[in-house]
Amino acid sequence: MKNLFLLLSFFAFLLPAVQAQSSKTPVLEVADFGRHQPIGVGVSKQGRIFVTFPKKKKDYDFGLAEIVNGQRLPYPNAEWNRWDSLQAPTRFVNVQAAVVDAADNLWVLDPANPDDEAPLVAGIKLLKIDLKTNKVERIYRFEDLPRERTGLNDVRVDPGRQVAYLSDPKLAGIVVLDLRTGKTRVVLQGDKSTAAAPGFVLRIDGKEVKDKAGKPFSSNVNGIAISPDFNYLYYRAINQTKLYRIATEALRDAALPAGALAARVEEVGETGVSHGMIADAKGNVYLTDSPNQAVRYVTPTGRLETLAQDGRFSWPDTFAVGPDGYLYLTCAQINRTPKWNNGQDRVQYPFRLFKMKLP
Repeated sequence: MKNLFLLLSFFAFLLPAVQAQSSKTPVLEVADFGRHQPIGVGVSKQGRIFVTFPKKKKDYDFGLAEIVNGQRLPYPNAEWNRWDSLQAPTRFVNVQAAVVDAADNLWVLDPANPDDEAPLVAGIKLLKIDLKTNKVERIYRFEDLPRERTGLNDVRVDPGRQVAYLSDPKLAGIVVLDLRTGKTRVVLQGDKSTAAAPGFVLRIDGKEVKDKAGKPFSSNVNGIAISPDFNYLYYRAINQTKLYRIATEALRDAALPAGALAARVEEVGETGVSHGMIADAKGNVYLTDSPNQAVRYVTPTGRLETLAQDGRFSWPDTFAVGPDGYLYLTCAQINRTPKWNNGQDRVQYPFRLFKMKLP
């Protein structure tokens, strides 16, 4: 019976998802950050909350903070968060993601590209932090990637198999990192599942998201999620509307030719525009929905449901699942920043961190 259920779930995922009616899940505010823009969020098994903040010329003090009683404290210490990035190997340049793995380690991704500048190559890194000791246990430098052209964005970790999967919008591919050796491979580069759809322009708040030169915002593969059994990686580009997945077994097979790997990609269905993603213990895959200011999720049977819809969800960005049974969410309001509004700041302050009860 168990095998039959898994088989039915597998085929259900291959069908286009069906959208349901909006739920009435209350949205609770966890903390506000004033003018400090939150991006990544991670929540530990003990309920510790970590939030990342991009390095900007103003309204910036920490790249990574632990939220304690609503206050931001530099993590793992003040030295890592000092502004001076010339000592890039031992300081944050521009922290993007903070993800807690199944073994309760905190993984901190620093693509080292502040304010959309070219990356500071020496600063590109992924940190593994032991939350029991609050010490940096290991640093991965990605020295076998074309680091001048890379733009690492999100990370998911399989501690049992000692593998991490990262999205790289600039390379338009998935990076597979061997945590034992530190070696990487870039796969599915430029595949239709990892690339932005040609001519696809985001429309949020009733207007197209373009800079003052008329260039639209565009991102290739961005949000990623891993199933609770670590057997599937879900991913998608921001500038398209489909959700894809692939068996992690195929991603780990270095001998599999590129064409054969691409043939293993499965289209889950139409899910609309989305940025961040995460999966919970039940196998629900959550996706943000900027145009509709909503949080959606795809169930294990392939249905697309709405968890919550809220006018405060402006560019809902990154998720974390907490031990309290809540889904945590940052809202970055990227489309309201001056770059995309002819120099005008349309952000509705303060920036906030929200949470909502899991279904």
